[in-house]
Amino acid sequence: MVGQIKTNSKSIISLTLGILSIIVPLIGLVLGILGVVLSRIATKEIAKRNENGKGLAISGLICNVIGIIIQTFAVLSIIAFYSFTSIS
Repeated sequence: MVGQIKTNSKSIISLTLGILSIIVPLIGLVLGILGVVLSRIATKEIAKRNENGKGLAISGLICNVIGIIIQTFAVLSIIAFYSFTSIS
């Protein structure tokens, strides 16, 4: 029986964090940063260990970056809203 190449678990976690960073407000910024770190680690491990999951790691990286951008705009919008509405 031929041994199967397993999928890197960090790439799966990275994609999951990327999706959550888009969906979950405010906490998504932290999840996005963690996801970027995990996707970079997963990409290096995949190349080193010859594992599957490179597409998952790249998709996770893209989702995490999009999540970070969305959450940054959300935080800046909240700050701008409260700074303009509190002026009396």
